Amino acid sequence: MSIIEQLFAISPYIALFITLALGYLIGKITIGRFVLGGVAGTLIMGVLIGQFGVQIDPGVKTIFFALFIYAVGYQGGPQFFSALNFRTINILLSAVVMTVTGLLCVLAAAMMFDLDSGTAAGLAAGGLTQSAIIGTAGDAISQLGNVTEEAKQMMQTNVAVGYAVTYIFGSLGPILMVSWLIPTFMKWDIRGEAIKLAESMSGGKPELAPGEFNAITDLVSRAYKVDENNPFIGRTIQQINKDMLAIAIEMIARDGSDIELDKAVSIKAGDIVIVTGRREAIAGHMGAATSEVAIPTGTVLIEENRQLIAKDAKLVGKTIAQIKAQANIDTYRGVYITDIIRGGHSQVISADFVVAKDDIIQLTGNAKDINRVEKSIGKRLGSAFATDFIFFGLGMVAGLLIGLISFEIAGIPVTIGSGAGCLISGLFVGWLRSRKPAIGSLPLGASNFLRDFGLAVFVGIVGLQAGPEAINTIKEHGLTLLFLGMAVTIIPQIISFFISYYVLKIKNPIEALACVSGGRSANPAFAALLEKAGNATPVFAFTVTYAIANVLLTLWGPIIVGIISTQ
Repeated sequence: MSIIEQLFAISPYIALFITLALGYLIGKITIGRFVLGGVAGTLIMGVLIGQFGVQIDPGVKTIFFALFIYAVGYQGGPQFFSALNFRTINILLSAVVMTVTGLLCVLAAAMMFDLDSGTAAGLAAGGLTQSAIIGTAGDAISQLGNVTEEAKQMMQTNVAVGYAVTYIFGSLGPILMVSWLIPTFMKWDIRGEAIKLAESMSGGKPELAPGEFNAITDLVSRAYKVDENNPFIGRTIQQINKDMLAIAIEMIARDGSDIELDKAVSIKAGDIVIVTGRREAIAGHMGAATSEVAIPTGTVLIEENRQLIAKDAKLVGKTIAQIKAQANIDTYRGVYITDIIRGGHSQVISADFVVAKDDIIQLTGNAKDINRVEKSIGKRLGSAFATDFIFFGLGMVAGLLIGLISFEIAGIPVTIGSGAGCLISGLFVGWLRSRKPAIGSLPLGASNFLRDFGLAVFVGIVGLQAGPEAINTIKEHGLTLLFLGMAVTIIPQIISFFISYYVLKIKNPIEALACVSGGRSANPAFAALLEKAGNATPVFAFTVTYAIANVLLTLWGPIIVGIISTQ
């Protein structure tokens, strides 16, 4: 045993992290327009490093995949439920096309190359990357009549052989298809299309790439000099601010110096007032009897944005104008409303907008003033950077419990599995968070880490586990089975894509690619698509097709065994 093998035997997790590091390193290699990507790179390095016989507890792979898929569901939950409509039928049919085409390819290969039931089932399990076929096919083989026990044992062994030979390309092929081959052929920019889809799903609000920001901010400060004919002259700050919805006078400069604001301070001609609020509101409120001037150099105005959840029964059902008037009774400068969020989306602020329970109202103003009015409006929204571990833990528990559910279809046992279970629970918790913002917080940075790291570990372990067995089997059985597996992997994707795009009219590139990966339960391919997209837009189509594919592909095991055994 070499030193490296001894090291990996003592601490297999060293091999895992070497796999991650080298995988993402080679994933950066660019040849023309082709970029391998970290997911595919990790899978390849896992297979190579796996030749040292690295043994990692399968439970590690399961839990990290559960974390990955839960985070994916959480991020896509709000969009998923809002996107459910009649159009979903076409996406469901896309999954049926993919799975049925895959079945026909396996049966054709088995008949053309005289494969036994076990090898054909293994070809399906690996080429279509549905490991549940191993179990359902093995059970079907054990129940075959007029077959010796030795023959049954051989066929069950061949299930594992076929799976081992074809699984690696079964995982790698879809990654290349959805992240490079199809987009290149169709001349699609995945990231650009994902941004467009995200904007359409968010009502036209543009999605910002890393490093980008909106230079035209909603909240601005302006300085105005009060002319002699201004109607504000003689009125106090409190009186003026009470009548204004989305702006407030925050400072007054008189005779070259700032003055302390209190209830008695009134506006005089020649004053310079500094107004802060929403840009469009300032433009509409400051009349012709004022002239904008430069804000004096060195002026500092510290304010706070605070988000409150509408909970008070006295508040719900009232208009914004009523809430604003009530809030400013005890404040000098006044607070103003700069955002209202309902169901995860910002609403148009107007005086007659009626507040509903669990709306998020963002107040802006001096911290002391906000403190005075906070209790009369609602509960403060928790920190955007804190994780609600109560709901995170309960969500994971619920997902793992859902994964234990099993049922029978035509006598064939089907188990939902931890992956699908955590996807369901993640979707629900993410949707619940958009409706009940006080609970279920999982910051974007945290969910991105769970998604990316969970995926990296999962794919790395898949490669480490599959590597030794696949290489040995290829040496023993030649390349025929490997090439058949490649055909079973590629042909259904091509047929399904063109039918989905041209017949079922799934024209959005992100949705079309997500259907390709979800229609064959290709988790690594979905992860690669997420990596290229840079957002959660592929989640909806993948989730719908993944659910159908998970059931149908599992059923193909005994169907393949039954058909081939009668030939």
